Amino acid sequence: MTEKKHVLSLLVDNQPGVLSRISGLFSGRGFNIESLCVAATMDPQVSRITITTKANQQIIEQIEKQLHKLINVIKVHEMTETPSVQRELALIKVHASSKYRGEILRVVEIFKGKVLDVGQEHYVIEFTGNEEKMNAILNLLKPIGIKEIARTGTIGMFRESK
Repeated sequence: MTEKKHVLSLLVDNQPGVLSRISGLFSGRGFNIESLCVAATMDPQVSRITITTKANQQIIEQIEKQLHKLINVIKVHEMTETPSVQRELALIKVHASSKYRGEILRVVEIFKGKVLDVGQEHYVIEFTGNEEKMNAILNLLKPIGIKEIARTGTIGMFRESK
């Protein structure tokens, strides 16, 4: 079976040690977490964890079953095949010599980004979008010179059924 990217959305008790047990489940079984985002929900007693990993369908089903067995896990949903909205946030610091400032600003405009900081030799730019959009932006900015990147990884919500 071929591996593909899977996004799992978990609702968990907002308590110390929950994230450690979940990441321990992954590492203990040799599964890699490609991205991980955690934050409290509208209910401060509950957190949402979004995990991106690569695995075949059989392994994902095994991961889901193991996650359900953890005491502080309330719900586990796979977002990969279900209609959902998924986004990432990226902060990118690029070399911004006078030669490239116009080109950088065009990329920012085309991809609906924001310039957050301007220095003598750099811009810090914010972009949001799906993984494909982030990769396209990075491919355009690499030749100019990326100094630093901070990415959130995927977060997501299910779409309501029609």
